[in-house]
Amino acid sequence: SPATDCENRLRSLGSGTMKTTAAFLSLYGLSMASSFVPTAYRHPKTVGTTFLRDQIVSPFDSSERDEGSVATTEPDAPPTKLVGPLDLTWDNVEAVLDEMRPYLIQDGGNVIISDIDGPVVKLELQGACGTCPSSTQTMKMGLERGLREKIPEIQEVIQAMPEGPELTSEQVDVVLDGVRPFLQVAGGSINMDRIDGVDGLQPTIWLKMEGSSASLNSVKLEIAQRLLRHFMVAGLQVQWIV
Repeated sequence: SPATDCENRLRSLGSGTMKTTAAFLSLYGLSMASSFVPTAYRHPKTVGTTFLRDQIVSPFDSSERDEGSVATTEPDAPPTKLVGPLDLTWDNVEAVLDEMRPYLIQDGGNVIISDIDGPVVKLELQGACGTCPSSTQTMKMGLERGLREKIPEIQEVIQAMPEGPELTSEQVDVVLDGVRPFLQVAGGSINMDRIDGVDGLQPTIWLKMEGSSASLNSVKLEIAQRLLRHFMVAGLQVQWIV
């Protein structure tokens, strides 16, 4: 049907990074629907740091690990392993991230430290990871889990959002103009009704969609994700007028 055709066109344009993130997490026995369970807090101990070169232990693996569960950058690479617990320092956070970066880079992304504020580490996802709709899952189920496993002093890892364009009706229309041709194929249309709480903690974009596509939640989800990626505003919500 025209509505289904519209849905497939939108999903094919916007879901690539979600698929790669899902595949990325599945390598370590995780899924997009997995619940994040924080590592129990442990008091740090003074333990020496040991490095064995060129072998990478996946920090995303929730199963019991031994020498046979090591993932390497190449089949013949000699072993490398970072042993914790480690103190919470910039260098140690960077060292743990270095273990995880190959898995991000192979999906076209990367991660950098934005700030360390007491026990809270702020990270910025870059490249495909930064604009991926699943960046929250990558941050919580992957990076936070791996960091807290090696550095127990860390209480939380949060995503530092890059600055996006100002939240205005003109910028909302920039995003909507990109999907309107596909909606028109199904005889539909979309318009912004209003923006609430622009300077508040939870700004909200209200949209109204008409036509056969208006009943497809997958189309609405794709449009909402495009708006969130465009503005990069913490707490931003997209609501629909029925």
